[in-house]
Amino acid sequence: MIYTYLKEFMGIHYDYKSTKSAKLMEKQAKREKKLAEKKAKRLAKEGSNKDDNKEKVLDASKPITLDFLTNPNKE
Repeated sequence: MIYTYLKEFMGIHYDYKSTKSAKLMEKQAKREKKLAEKKAKRLAKEGSNKDDNKEKVLDASKPITLDFLTNPNKE
């Protein structure tokens, strides 16, 4: 009878301590998931930038000629 009275009196806050650890674990999992998504997105973006930079690098052993600069079909 006292238990029922306390439950009605305390309301939804009665089980706060018993669910606190589960809620904290859910929050941390959600935070880690969000960070992993951000990291994957950043790595994908950086990866595409690195590929573009590799294509633009010129060979230092070749001389730069006028034909090379004006040729629209560059390799």
